[in-house]
Amino acid sequence: MERRTVETRALVALVVVAVAASAIRPKSYPTWLLEVAPILIGLPLLVWTRRRFPLTMLAHWLLFGHALVLALGAHYTYAEVPLGELPWTDRNHYDRFAHFVQGFVPAVVVREVLLRRTPLRPGGWTFTLVSATCLAISACYEFVEWAGALIGGEAATDFLGTQGDVWDTHWDMLLALTGSLVAQWVWARVHDRQLAGLSVP
Repeated sequence: MERRTVETRALVALVVVAVAASAIRPKSYPTWLLEVAPILIGLPLLVWTRRRFPLTMLAHWLLFGHALVLALGAHYTYAEVPLGELPWTDRNHYDRFAHFVQGFVPAVVVREVLLRRTPLRPGGWTFTLVSATCLAISACYEFVEWAGALIGGEAATDFLGTQGDVWDTHWDMLLALTGSLVAQWVWARVHDRQLAGLSVP
């Protein structure tokens, strides 16, 4: 068995364990379900498409990290994750970090899809389209939160995680956009090398 296959299966298994652990006495099961929904949808999709469209290991590792961020936030709710408590502020900043990751990780996946499935090449247009797509994904997620608030009322407070900040939605989208920009600057060369060496049947 190839090292890549072993590594990928190990990551999948660890994500399953993380999601299962986060489901042990979370603060709220409905909130937990909403927060892990991207994993419950995305993981089977990745497994299903692994032969026809295998991702680079960089993308796999970033998605693994994103899943851990989601699972931890789902267990505590984003406003109460202990890691987000900072002594110099009254706000829990785990939510801010999670939205940065919401742009940082998808940027590599979107970039990979564009470079492999379209005539685009690394450069300005790819950078712009990846950034715009990640911002659009973030905006759509804010629509989901808005719908959750309309449907759930006060019960949706934990899912929204605004912590009383009227500018929370704006911060979320800005941080996702920032994450997408940083990811492209940080990973572009590594990603290009992995794409060049990717063996696709």
